[in-house]
Amino acid sequence: MQRITDKPIDPATSYDLIARNSSGSVLFHYAVVKAQQGAEGTTCRVDYSLSGDAEEELRAIAADMAASWSIEDSLLIRRIGQVGVGEIISLVAVSSPASEDAFAACKYGIGRLKKMRCINKKEVCG
Repeated sequence: MQRITDKPIDPATSYDLIARNSSGSVLFHYAVVKAQQGAEGTTCRVDYSLSGDAEEELRAIAADMAASWSIEDSLLIRRIGQVGVGEIISLVAVSSPASEDAFAACKYGIGRLKKMRCINKKEVCG
């Protein structure tokens, strides 16, 4: 499943979206906005906007993960809008019979989400 949302990502409901009875490994990675000191002050939020078909980009990432590793399912969620410090930006989750494939696919997905072409990022400092 892939999803772009302007709503907060809820960790409590994520497991039920990805777990399978045959999964020996279910791995989650939540990227979170962190307070960072920059030239203009400390980050207080990040504004994310779309500039293309982000859902198609997420589908391509999921397809690459499925083609490269033995995974049962993947869950990619990317947030847009205003996201405050401590809030979840994105989720990459993978279920697999083997932990090695789950970790490799998840790491790949994290890297690809960081570099999404369809997402514009603007840090807002206070």
